[in-house]
Amino acid sequence: MLDPRESCTVCRGAPIDCAVCRVKELAICAVLSDEARRELAAIGASSRLETGETLFYEGDSATEVFTLTSGVLKLYKLLQDGRRQITGFLLPGDFLGLAFADRYICTAEAVTVATVCRFRRPAFLRLVHSHPRLEHDLLSRATSELAAAQEQMLLLGRKTAAERVASFLLKLETRLGGADGGRLDLPMTRTDMADFLGLTIETVSRTLSQFRRRGLIALSGKSTIFICDRERLAACAGG
Repeated sequence: MLDPRESCTVCRGAPIDCAVCRVKELAICAVLSDEARRELAAIGASSRLETGETLFYEGDSATEVFTLTSGVLKLYKLLQDGRRQITGFLLPGDFLGLAFADRYICTAEAVTVATVCRFRRPAFLRLVHSHPRLEHDLLSRATSELAAAQEQMLLLGRKTAAERVASFLLKLETRLGGADGGRLDLPMTRTDMADFLGLTIETVSRTLSQFRRRGLIALSGKSTIFICDRERLAACAGG
């Protein structure tokens, strides 16, 4: 039975309406029956984040877990000297929060206007234990996150600037489900890209310009990139 203290009003948001969710087949709830989805919705709430708004800060008590239902989030850590390392970008359908222990190990901030479904950890964990398929899906996602972390270590530790930028563009295209005619509308800024790739913003901009001159991509404004030669771009990525 649901503890009243773990109702959606505690989670600071509106009731979850799965009927209008556009990512329910991508999110963790995809493996649940309709009845189980209603159980999940009953222990959570939907919240909206404006661009630049923080979902949680590094060091905050990890009391909730989240599913991103629209928009883009970035995860980052701050170094002692004030430098920022972005560790990942989250897209609709991604889940976050369960891998953290007592406190969040990074900050989550909205790159664009975003919405999340949020759940209190104790209630969510009880539901997970009662639905093995959900537990299996979470394990699978955790395995994918570990693989992504290892890939990021390779990216930062061994790849050149050109290889990093090319890898980023191709990975983002894959995560977005394949760009429409090679078009990528980047939600993140050049600064965000640089902080994720361990480069300066000047290096990112210079590398994109080099790709454009070589005919690998075309640029339209600050946020739109067209992949013109995917095979050669993949070769640049080292793949």
